[in-house]
Amino acid sequence: MRVPTEEIDITFYDGKAAFPTSEPVIREKSLEIFLNNRKVATIACAGVHLEELSAGFLQSAGIIRGRGDIENITAHYESSRVDVITTKRVPAKKDSAGMFIMSSGARTESPRKPKISVVSDISIPAKKVLELMEIMLSSSELHRMTHGTHCSALADTEGIIVSRDDIGRHNTIDMLGGYILLNNIDCSDKIIVKTGRVSSEIAEKVWTMGIPIVISHSVPTSEAVSILKEAGITLAGYVRGGTFKVYSKEGRVRF
Repeated sequence: MRVPTEEIDITFYDGKAAFPTSEPVIREKSLEIFLNNRKVATIACAGVHLEELSAGFLQSAGIIRGRGDIENITAHYESSRVDVITTKRVPAKKDSAGMFIMSSGARTESPRKPKISVVSDISIPAKKVLELMEIMLSSSELHRMTHGTHCSALADTEGIIVSRDDIGRHNTIDMLGGYILLNNIDCSDKIIVKTGRVSSEIAEKVWTMGIPIVISHSVPTSEAVSILKEAGITLAGYVRGGTFKVYSKEGRVRF
């Protein structure tokens, strides 16, 4: 898959003088998701892993529940369009505009909140929390190139399984959700490692996926902490400089 960047001309000031140069910037595309031949969402994204992003988005919005709900999913990368056909012709969930409009950092409607707390026997050594964060940050080549993306990774206690970069932190979580859904992955022993703030929307998405542990380079909001406590999900946040803070369900971290 082509790297989602574009080279642009800029003027760089080095503290002493300004001179022309060029650098890669992250590409932005508008993905259109069609559900049973009806457009239900437009999402600003980098234009990669469109099947995963679409499937994860539809799941987090409560429109589909699992891989069995999808009869066919087809991505058209040149036109930034994904067509999803469901097995039971799942009706689209509508807002006043008739569809979801999602930017890189906001959405029109919160996803459906699951009602069952996440139950898992998983535990993780404190040093492994730090290690997983370092591995994820060092492996994000697109971020190193552009400094304009967020990254999230699916992991277990052995290491990183898969990571995804995009212009939106919500998108990276939906991509992982789509990867999990399309590959029928059991999440009871899995971990999300991510950059960016943990907002209530992120917390809801992780709850929908059934992930028991979240490790974040940044901090949560108060509403996110409340949701994660209700969900029974562990959050280790502000992981940097060899330290971190546990905001919920601290018993899963072995100090």
